[in-house]
Amino acid sequence: MDAISVIRAKRDRGRLSDGQIDWVIDAYTRGEVADEQMSALAMAILLNGMDRAEIARWTAAMIASGERMDFSGLVRPTTDKHSTGGVGDKITLPLAPLVAACGAAVPQLSGRGLGHTGGTLDKLESIPGWRASLGNDEMLAVLADAGAVICAAGDGLAPADKKLYALRDVTGTVESIPLIASSIMSKKIAEGTGALVLDVKVGSGAFMKSLDDARELASTMVGLGTDHGVRTVALLTDMSTPLGRTAGNALEVRESVEVLAGGGPADVVELTLALAREMLDAAGLPDADPVKALADGSAMDVWRRMISAQGGDPSAPLPTAREQHVLTAPASGVLTALDAYAVGVAAWRLGAGRARKEDAVQAGAGVELHAKPGDTVAEGAPLLTLHTDTPERFQTALDALEGAFTLAPEGASFTPSPVILERIDRP
Repeated sequence: MDAISVIRAKRDRGRLSDGQIDWVIDAYTRGEVADEQMSALAMAILLNGMDRAEIARWTAAMIASGERMDFSGLVRPTTDKHSTGGVGDKITLPLAPLVAACGAAVPQLSGRGLGHTGGTLDKLESIPGWRASLGNDEMLAVLADAGAVICAAGDGLAPADKKLYALRDVTGTVESIPLIASSIMSKKIAEGTGALVLDVKVGSGAFMKSLDDARELASTMVGLGTDHGVRTVALLTDMSTPLGRTAGNALEVRESVEVLAGGGPADVVELTLALAREMLDAAGLPDADPVKALADGSAMDVWRRMISAQGGDPSAPLPTAREQHVLTAPASGVLTALDAYAVGVAAWRLGAGRARKEDAVQAGAGVELHAKPGDTVAEGAPLLTLHTDTPERFQTALDALEGAFTLAPEGASFTPSPVILERIDRP
């Protein structure tokens, strides 16, 4: 085997053999295949695609590059959720404790934000003392105690994916559906969960802009999970408008706690409950009632135990940004559009996200939404509040928001997009 022959095979629209895939993933992980060679192969895959058998073998090879976790010793069934990323997508925070309160174990391995999409670990790190990095024994201990854990994936889990993702991010190959699907599913399958629910975002604030692309990605991942013995279902959900009324780390934690307390924005509550029902059904607990677990405080109890078990203080005040700037409505009317991507870029420019993985984020930075599509607003009323510790960032954030919202005359009709667009349970 050699890297050049593998690159040429895919460059010339051929299909890679099982042996070629196994060899190139193993050799790249060991450093025998150079970054520039894997970059060329990733671009060939982006341009020419892979069939289902190739994607399945590629995923299996990435799983085999590292360890697999084992939760068979837990008395509860395990179930997990993965989102493809969006703006204001804080769903994991209320969802994991909610599902745990209903009787499942939720081992949620999460990531950090990059670019305009927020990261679950960045959000939780705004809680004083909270730790993202746990060893396997610590993770199991938190699961046994609280029923849910949200933490970073260890270095031993699918190391080939960790190395390849960093390369894809700087070579313009992130958008490849075979590479996205195998990246997500190699980590989730290696994680060892028994059931998995995928939240595949669609719209301007998502990586998948079209319903057709999102459908293809979802069905590919459902097939991969099914082939590896993981009960897998996907929901396609709208990301044309930010989820909830906040985009930013501590801002989103605050909103998540509101949901756990029985309040919060309607779209966040709707999606949290829909995903909870899917996770519980996949875990063999179809009769559990997540609405009751929110109402009786048991989900909040799990949240507090989970945060405390990872060193956080759930009662501590969350950080707030030192500076705010209010963007007001230029006229009265009905807000008919608020672009998720523009809000995500604004939050990123305010300091809520990072341009490079090593960048620090501001815990209090972000965007607060005072109106959502369908709301009637008066001229001069607040539309958005921008939060940052560094006021020189305001102008670049305002530049990102230029043309981000549409106001129709008062009384104009408006039909909201549904939060959940489709459900996919087979390849």
